[in-house]
Amino acid sequence: MTAAPPGPVLEVTGLAKRFRADRAPVFANVSLRLAAGEYVAVMGESGVGKSTLLNLIAGLDRPDAGSVCVGGAELTTLDDDGATVLRRRQMGFVFQAFHVLPYLTVAQNVSLPLDLLGVSRQEVAARAAAMLTAVGLGSAAARWPRELSGGELQRIAIARALVHRPRLVLADEPTGNLDPRSATQVLALLREQVRAAGGGGLLITHSLAAARTADRVLVLSAQGLEPLA
Repeated sequence: MTAAPPGPVLEVTGLAKRFRADRAPVFANVSLRLAAGEYVAVMGESGVGKSTLLNLIAGLDRPDAGSVCVGGAELTTLDDDGATVLRRRQMGFVFQAFHVLPYLTVAQNVSLPLDLLGVSRQEVAARAAAMLTAVGLGSAAARWPRELSGGELQRIAIARALVHRPRLVLADEPTGNLDPRSATQVLALLREQVRAAGGGGLLITHSLAAARTADRVLVLSAQGLEPLA
């Protein structure tokens, strides 16, 4: 792996998005700078555009104004293929619904990002095993997802998101399907592993308790992002 470029992990400048020309934008003038090792939470009322913001940062949608730079690369200037390559190399994703594939073992699920990057089989096995150990599931490599609890499935999702050492980890309501005890454990693990990997983490959540586990808490509104009062 090449050394991570200097500068912020994520830099969002003046981002705006509207879905119809005759309506006001969902939000405008959204700016955010995320440093390496920093873990930031974004909150906001239902419908304010938290998932839209995440999709723009991930390059899954295009803004009407502004720019998104990940690891020094300006995502908003890339075509679809270029954005896919950047996501594959520089980003990791953790979702509320886990998205763990039921027909793959735990180790195979965690290995997927490395397989897509063409990493050698020997290195894939070593790095997947190391990540599973880091999330407390080192003995579960050969098990099937159906045999695991919700908290364990989310740990697999975290391992998969971090196994390729991404610059940016995006977590969208990662504890929404978990009981309070599992949610607390998963949030602590996510924060710990993002910092250990030296990347940056962005947590989208409606939960103040979850948001408080981050280094900073920001609130999204139609006017932009502001620190939580």
